[in-house]
Amino acid sequence: MAHLRLLLSHSSRHHPQPHLLLSLLRFSSNAGSGPTPPPPIKPVSYAPKPQPAPEEAPAAAEEAAPSNDSGSRPPLPPRRSQQPPQRQQWTREEMRFVKDAGPSITPVSYPARVAPLPEDRPAEEVPPEAPADEGLRGEGERIEMDATRSRRSFFSMQVEEEQVPYPTLIPVEKRPQKVAIDLVDAIREIKTSANEKKRDFTETVEAHVMLGVDPRRGDQMVRGALTLPHGTGKTVRVAVFAEGPAADEARAAGADVVGGDELIEEIRTGGGKLTFDKCIATPMYMPRLSKVARILGPRGLMPNPKLGSVTNNVSGAVKAAKSGRVDFKIDKTAIVHVGLGKINFSDESLRENIGAFVHALLLAKPVGLKKTSKYVGYVKKFTLSSTMGPGFPVTIPSLSAAADHYNKVQAS
Repeated sequence: MAHLRLLLSHSSRHHPQPHLLLSLLRFSSNAGSGPTPPPPIKPVSYAPKPQPAPEEAPAAAEEAAPSNDSGSRPPLPPRRSQQPPQRQQWTREEMRFVKDAGPSITPVSYPARVAPLPEDRPAEEVPPEAPADEGLRGEGERIEMDATRSRRSFFSMQVEEEQVPYPTLIPVEKRPQKVAIDLVDAIREIKTSANEKKRDFTETVEAHVMLGVDPRRGDQMVRGALTLPHGTGKTVRVAVFAEGPAADEARAAGADVVGGDELIEEIRTGGGKLTFDKCIATPMYMPRLSKVARILGPRGLMPNPKLGSVTNNVSGAVKAAKSGRVDFKIDKTAIVHVGLGKINFSDESLRENIGAFVHALLLAKPVGLKKTSKYVGYVKKFTLSSTMGPGFPVTIPSLSAAADHYNKVQAS
């Protein structure tokens, strides 16, 4: 081993490439000690190969062919074509800071257009007027064509189509409002209209009053009762809920039905069938009538202290009911409906009954209704009619005169 080193040191002095001998010396010295790690690999980077232009690609291939055949010289890189530098594309934001960067705009001029004068315009050809006969002939052809279209043939049978008119809007005709008349004239008109139509029964004279109150408010409720001076003209059946001496007084006064608990039970189990038109009760029977309140209430027969049907004076209440006592109450549409006699009453009797009703209506005027006059704002419309006849509006001054006349008669 020492001889080998001596030989290598002697040859390194005279060898043209001494580094190769050094690597051999290192390999020989390390051969006995063990394997040596390989030297680190250094990365090598090469410049990118330029791509030839499309038109120069065949020429570069021809130049490379003879050089490959000789093998003596390496192939020369292709020459780059001298291309003019392309103009850089500027964005809109960059063009604001670069002078003359945007495309140049060449002004465009158009020839001026001048409207022709009236004398320069060509004369329009006027079509010759068609004779009147041709116009009539064309109209006749059009009518025949429409008639042909309206006829269809089904199984060789001519069927004419129905001509449906074009829909149009029909204006609504409003009925003329009736003019209010005097009370005496209204009574005469009612009797005249009732006599023209022969009825199988005697019609009732009815009053329908539209009031200026709000029925939804409790302080504007209109309700009352009155006894007509000449009665209602019909037989009234009266039932009295009493026992003991009160029941005897009711029978003596002319009550049709008198009873106590047995009468209440009969009404409850009767299936809604009643044999009376008015109800009168003593105060002690009011709690017991709660069992039949659902039957009597909707029919307006439930006794009420405000109407005088709940009292200990049973005989007086029965006589008042028999003589023509009338109860009235406003409905949910703020209208009062009441019957004031028959059509066969005299004009003066009907006028007095109507005056008594107007007087009671004024007494039932609610306190919460703040109006300056007795009638203005309270009585809006007063209409008289028969059971199956037309209505006739009545003037307010004539009603006021009838009410004043009733007050004078009662006062005297």
